Amino acid sequence: MTSKRVLITGSGSGFGRGAAIELAARGHQVIATTATEQQATALLAEAPQVDVEKVDITDAADVARAAAWEIDVLVNNAGAGCLGPLADVPLEEIRRVFEVNVFGTLAITKAFVGQMIERGRGRILIVSSIAGIVPAGPISGPYAMTKYALEAMGGAWRAELEPLGVEVGLINPGPYGTGFNDAMADRAVDRLSDDAPEATSAQVNFLHDLITIDQMDPSEVVQVMADLVEADTVPLRTVVPADLLERFGH
Repeated sequence: MTSKRVLITGSGSGFGRGAAIELAARGHQVIATTATEQQATALLAEAPQVDVEKVDITDAADVARAAAWEIDVLVNNAGAGCLGPLADVPLEEIRRVFEVNVFGTLAITKAFVGQMIERGRGRILIVSSIAGIVPAGPISGPYAMTKYALEAMGGAWRAELEPLGVEVGLINPGPYGTGFNDAMADRAVDRLSDDAPEATSAQVNFLHDLITIDQMDPSEVVQVMADLVEADTVPLRTVVPADLLERFGH
């Protein structure tokens, strides 16, 4: 298989980190980007075969610098999490999640889509979530809203770019043990005030357990991400595991 030049955002941990290492092992040229210099240093120490760069997708200067690199595949993996009652979560915190998950993803994609259109080929993968497909429930709103937005973004990009030779696909994982879900759910619990309504406390604790207990092995998602980079074509949406929607009753 021909080696591809792949840029993966959010490679400081989780799926991004795993995919960067896996794709490099498969012989691809990987640019693994991280939000901080500290993450970049740690990843480079672990995986010297990977080209590691600090690129915060919410930083216009970082995005502009990255736009000069020529790539074949962009994997939009960077993301932030937030759970809690919409009435209680500070608006600035919700804005921050949108800045990363939606506007940051849009910015870095726009930075590379021009060169792909000019070449008449390229691939863009967007890591969304099962939360972007199933109906949003209590406490999931701040995070699910951003993932619904990514679903719309991915669908629009695909329709616009397919005639120009550029493929776009979404990846929708369920609860995997990367530490992301734990941090997001723990913060929601910590935010509960002592005088929070009993119903609200019950909802927060239920969702905490739902997404943190019996999480799956993230290596499954890493393999899917790597396979989609190499695949001849990609579907609009890849749910991981494949039967996840059935488990949610859809």
